[in-house]
Amino acid sequence: MKKERKNKIFIPCEEARHTCDKNQYKEASFWEMIKLNAHLLYCRACRDYTRNNMKLTKIFKSSEVHTMKADEKNALKKRIEEELAK
Repeated sequence: MKKERKNKIFIPCEEARHTCDKNQYKEASFWEMIKLNAHLLYCRACRDYTRNNMKLTKIFKSSEVHTMKADEKNALKKRIEEELAK
């Protein structure tokens, strides 16, 4: 029978990566952040993952990505379908 690990401070890499992803969207709890930071003290791979996640978040926040409006998208889809039907 497995012991419940709910309050343990040392977490596996998979859980650390998940917490890192949650933190990226401001969804990680205070306790999860404590466990993540404890994990990052001894795991270089997860430190790199966290650093790359932070860079990616910063890039997306600073970019000026514009999407097509729904009517433009539908018009383009219709043109493509017409061209494919030829």
